[in-house]
Amino acid sequence: AGMGPNLRIVANLAALAFACSLSSVASLAAGSLSSSAATSTVKTNVAVARPPAMTLSQSKWTIVSESHGVVLADRRSFREPDGNVVTIYRFRAGRTVFALHTGSEDPPGVAARVGPRAGPSISRAEAPHVIGAFNGGFKVASGSGGFEVTRRVFVKLLRGDASLVIDSNGAAHVGVWGQDLPYLGERVTSVRQNLQPLIKSGRISPLIGDLAAWGVTLGGVPAVARSAVGQDRQGNLLCAGSMRALPSDLARTLLAAGAVRAMELDINPYWVQIDSTPHPGGPLVAGVPNQERPGNQFVLGWTRDFVVVLARP
Repeated sequence: AGMGPNLRIVANLAALAFACSLSSVASLAAGSLSSSAATSTVKTNVAVARPPAMTLSQSKWTIVSESHGVVLADRRSFREPDGNVVTIYRFRAGRTVFALHTGSEDPPGVAARVGPRAGPSISRAEAPHVIGAFNGGFKVASGSGGFEVTRRVFVKLLRGDASLVIDSNGAAHVGVWGQDLPYLGERVTSVRQNLQPLIKSGRISPLIGDLAAWGVTLGGVPAVARSAVGQDRQGNLLCAGSMRALPSDLARTLLAAGAVRAMELDINPYWVQIDSTPHPGGPLVAGVPNQERPGNQFVLGWTRDFVVVLARP
């Protein structure tokens, strides 16, 4: 589950090939780094690239979670020209907070050291405030990036890697570690890194056509279950999931939803999951069409790291 030094070299070579021929790069063999089981509003001063010319079929934003008439999260689906459907959840900045949890098995040995506050299941303290949750990234063994939780770095953070950063106020940001993040003076509590950026400064990665750069897929199939997380100009967190998608599908839909920064999370059907509830503390339900894992998986406990979304107190 992950990208070791050899795959990083392959990805760098693919970037050079991309400059000469996108079609050549796109034909590379599929590959994922994940194993399969078989608060404040943030303004980002970037130039936003227009979505590619191909037309996406888009639904309208639909409210999925609210409290006392205040929208906490909404959802939108995008159908790609290739027929793949990507679901995007938008968690509202200033109204939601985030907490990174370790899995019972991965990152290895971390669960016993952090306790229930950031352990492999949603804690009792969090339960009354939870409005959503989503999966983390590739296994630590993949070498795809660092991991910090409760202000303790368990896997070295890598400069230049795409990162989901959570600060002491519970706000979450997406960007490149050592470049976009952390913000000046920000008190970081948790960081989840995974690969190179999917979207940077409003532009899709030049490696988007190199399937091997985005993970080894189950059975080598290019379009598999994939997930990603991004951030828009208002600081809202955009969580994308699909049970059948290419890396380009994730990038295009996130861009269409307003993302200026984004990173891929885990891939392959056993690992991809986004859950939500209509109101804080309600029962969580599965949010990605045909998602394999039940909506209460993170309540029961999970082997891999994940992120919990809560209503801001």
